[in-house]
Amino acid sequence: MSASRLTARPRALLASVALLAAVALAGCQTDGSVSNLPAKALKPVSAAMRAELEKKQMPLESPILVRIFKEEAELEVWKQDANGQFALLKTYPICRWSGELGPKIKQGDRQAPEGFYAITPGQMNPNSSYYLSFNLGFPNAFDRAYDRTGQFLMVHGDCSSAGCYAMTDEQMGEIYALGRESFFGGQKSFQVQAYPFRMTPLNMAKHRNSPHMAFWKMLKEGNDHFELTRAEPKVDVCERRYVFNAQAPTGDPKPLAFNARAKCPTYEVAQEIATAVAEKQEKDQREFVALVQRGTQTVAVTTGNDGGMHPTFAAKLKPGGQFDQTGRFLLASSDSSTPPLPPTVNPPKNLAAGTDIQTGTTPERPAPVRTATAEPPGSNSNFFGSLFSDSNSTVSKMFGLRGGKDDVPPPPNSKPAKKTRPAQASPARPATPPRAVASSAPGAVRPPAAVPAQPPTHTAAAAPAKPASMPPTATALAPMPAPSSGMMAGAAPVMSSSNFESRWGAFR
Repeated sequence: MSASRLTARPRALLASVALLAAVALAGCQTDGSVSNLPAKALKPVSAAMRAELEKKQMPLESPILVRIFKEEAELEVWKQDANGQFALLKTYPICRWSGELGPKIKQGDRQAPEGFYAITPGQMNPNSSYYLSFNLGFPNAFDRAYDRTGQFLMVHGDCSSAGCYAMTDEQMGEIYALGRESFFGGQKSFQVQAYPFRMTPLNMAKHRNSPHMAFWKMLKEGNDHFELTRAEPKVDVCERRYVFNAQAPTGDPKPLAFNARAKCPTYEVAQEIATAVAEKQEKDQREFVALVQRGTQTVAVTTGNDGGMHPTFAAKLKPGGQFDQTGRFLLASSDSSTPPLPPTVNPPKNLAAGTDIQTGTTPERPAPVRTATAEPPGSNSNFFGSLFSDSNSTVSKMFGLRGGKDDVPPPPNSKPAKKTRPAQASPARPATPPRAVASSAPGAVRPPAAVPAQPPTHTAAAAPAKPASMPPTATALAPMPAPSSGMMAGAAPVMSSSNFESRWGAFR
């Protein structure tokens, strides 16, 4: 056996100790042991993935970042390379996501969230009812500013979704292991950027009739910050909008304080970033206008398909498959050239077996019944079992760790009840965010016109460029519900592993 394989399990155990420590510090006291963790949560990163990391010069313990694209049904894992820049490690086809394009608005709408979310060690669930999972942390500060409701919104295995992003178990095991190793390396949290589609001018033109366009333009601004800098954007929320890479004005020693519903403080964005983002947005806008003038066809705002899945998985759902009496989908295809589908898959309406192409009708499917998982329900002798087995536990309430579906955690060793689709709620329309372009309007981001765009600096050692002044916005907001109590402040920046005083340094 190779030396790397001999050291893989102890490293995984130490990484799990780090996860346990983070959860314990979140306020949960237990008396179990690491040895009681399920094997799937301790599985080392595969030899093939290690070889890919080495090829791309990405340390195993370096930070990760996740990007999700609904329409393309793809999940990307990015990882910092030896130079400290994020680069694409791997793209995973999403097995199943539910709802329509657009943000999640309220509990039970079956929508998979869109926006920027931070995943901490306490949001990783090794005892998920849907193989492994991590909680997206919905609602975040932005979502709460619009009184959006919901819980237990996950990225998980099992290829079955009612408001989540569902992968296959094999995919989820690899993604979970990459996140675990990054936490062990000192990353406090990793960012998930969830988009409706790839934020290109063509896609924006195709979806220009959507009521969510103002919201999507705001997401695109964060996307542009990341693509231009290849660094995780610092995300804050004020005036019920996302703010990216904000920093205190030059010479002001007082730290910035963001409140999701309150007026934005005076802040700045580094000049080279603001200039580069402004130029990209102007270029994309010109292309968008040209596409519209050429008559680019728009797509339907609603499809009635309840989400989608990647074509490599959809190809498996050939005519002839049927649902059995337990609600499992019996695959008609035996093609082994594409990733396999688990028997628990719940395909979108337009892909479900038996759908009549002419009428679009689908036969009634029985309520699915889940077989018992490999891990027994939690007990006092099982550390993670006692943490996650009860949906009323402190950690479950904080992070939604037991469930893997939208809103309601499943009972132990049971299959979720028959899924019904409630009527779609009319989504709230966020205010149009300001773009980082030169403008005479109050509150616009104003990179100095005399300073040409410069390529963004990626190395931590480089001296920061002189920032461009960024006064608070004066954009009028659409009327929204009255603020509720318990509002969250804007998200805090994520520190790089090189600056993190790891509380688990003794395990390195």
